[in-house]
Amino acid sequence: MAVVHRTTMNPGKLELLASWLPTQPWYRDPGSGSAPQPAKAGGFRLDDPQGEVGIEFMAVCDGAGDRTITYHVPLTYRGAPLDGAEHALIGTSEHGVLGRRWIYDGTHDPVLVERLYALVRGEAAAQAQSESDTPDPSVTGWYAGTGEPGPVAVLGVSAGPETTDVLVRTPAGKETLSVQRVLRTAPAQDDAAEQPLGHVTAEWTLPDGAKARGRYAVVRP
Repeated sequence: MAVVHRTTMNPGKLELLASWLPTQPWYRDPGSGSAPQPAKAGGFRLDDPQGEVGIEFMAVCDGAGDRTITYHVPLTYRGAPLDGAEHALIGTSEHGVLGRRWIYDGTHDPVLVERLYALVRGEAAAQAQSESDTPDPSVTGWYAGTGEPGPVAVLGVSAGPETTDVLVRTPAGKETLSVQRVLRTAPAQDDAAEQPLGHVTAEWTLPDGAKARGRYAVVRP
């Protein structure tokens, strides 16, 4: 089960994200030279069965400019650099218990991608973002595809203005795992022409304290 240490990180995650967010193609520049003002707005964690990689899905509210936007930032925390993922490194931080951690954009980390796909299929359970050994039943996965459980291989990653799309090979064939970057409330009903194979739905907190619920990720053929 996910273990959350009550300790410090230097620099903190939000501090690292403040400089990283503007470099992403899905970031909404508020203009007027405003710097990002990221604040945690929710999220959840997943377990790495090997116990080596920390996996967090963070909702980040940015209040810069005259409107507030909530972004979804999947993160992985590693005790050593991930080979071939230098382009996905958000930064390094000194953890008060675990020492130096390499923090990555999780859409480029095969461990996170495999666990997220397992969550979609109902083969993994979400854990609370800030509590150890605490499942989060508010996070739900749904999958309408077929095929037996098996390995998931990442074939490519592409970032757009709304999503980061991860092309994966699964036992059922090739599928696209679209990670939503700008969070929006879930539609009441999907367009029949764009019916997804699966999705992960979770909550986040709006600036006024109200709860919103929408899709953090969608699986498409």
